[in-house]
Amino acid sequence: MICFKNIPWKKRIVQTIWILFGIGATVLFGAAIAKKSQKTCKAIQIEIVGAEQHMFLDEQDILAMINANGQVINKATTKTNLRNLEQLLEANSWIDHAELYFDNNQLLQVHIQERQPVARVFPIGGGSFYVDSMGMRLPLSDKISAKVPVFTNFPSDKPVLAHPDSLLLHGVVDLAKQILLDSFWMAQIQQVNIDPHSQFELIPLVGNHLVLLGAAENLPAKFKRLNAFYEQALVQQGINTYEKLDIRFSNQVVAIKRGTEKAIIDSALAKQRLLDLSVKAMPIPVELVPEPINPAPASAQDAPLKAKLVTKPAVKTPKPKAVLPVDKNKTKETTKPKENNKTNNNPLRTK
Repeated sequence: MICFKNIPWKKRIVQTIWILFGIGATVLFGAAIAKKSQKTCKAIQIEIVGAEQHMFLDEQDILAMINANGQVINKATTKTNLRNLEQLLEANSWIDHAELYFDNNQLLQVHIQERQPVARVFPIGGGSFYVDSMGMRLPLSDKISAKVPVFTNFPSDKPVLAHPDSLLLHGVVDLAKQILLDSFWMAQIQQVNIDPHSQFELIPLVGNHLVLLGAAENLPAKFKRLNAFYEQALVQQGINTYEKLDIRFSNQVVAIKRGTEKAIIDSALAKQRLLDLSVKAMPIPVELVPEPINPAPASAQDAPLKAKLVTKPAVKTPKPKAVLPVDKNKTKETTKPKENNKTNNNPLRTK
């Protein structure tokens, strides 16, 4: 039996085939590159998403930014730097994300993700700006005005906010999202005021009252209580009965009737003034002392005792007497009977 492995010409044939295959692949790859370099952009297709309610950018704005450095249509696809175009588009404040690519038909596909504002903020220093769902500040547009909740008296208008102001801005975003969820609150809340303590106050469109909301915490529960109060109390008592509605505390709505708050404050001030006057005028302590009763007829015994105001005399405390110290070691002197120096001249006589 013949062994083909020992035939040298077979190895040469295999090597030749592989060489021809490599040459052919290289030729085809070069031809493809040459053909692709001759392809030009035929058209641009733009798709803008995230603009369901407000479209601050249109196709003309996107085309103007793409063609800012030269026309892209009829330009070789290999000479179009898509990454630079994406960075140029994303530099716009209203564009969140941009994606560009050429399809098989040499059409430039442009996908734009537009930012959507959720609130309009008016700082104390003047001016205003929009803010999106991520807390990104957006400039105003000359084309359209967004119908979003309005917040007034924001403490800062600086591009870079301090930490407390940044937290407050996130509270603005959370509250604005809660209001946008319900069309009733969008129609009822005219504006949201920020007090000096960074607490939120709702100013309604219908009704002459103020809603104290407090911090942007537990918002669904707070709006649920406020809605229940509107459905029950205000319908029965009237929309203008109350001056303030406090929903800051859990499981309750504190309603203050019109004019009641001022009366309570005036009453408290009056009590404080009376207390101050009583402290300034210190009375002298007095004591009722009954007068001594003189003997009177039996008919006058039942008469009540007369009393008069007698001032208490100041009691003088006697001064303590000085006491000399006693020497304990000193013994008492014993007294002895005195001896009679006279001699007895009368001797005793014995019988």
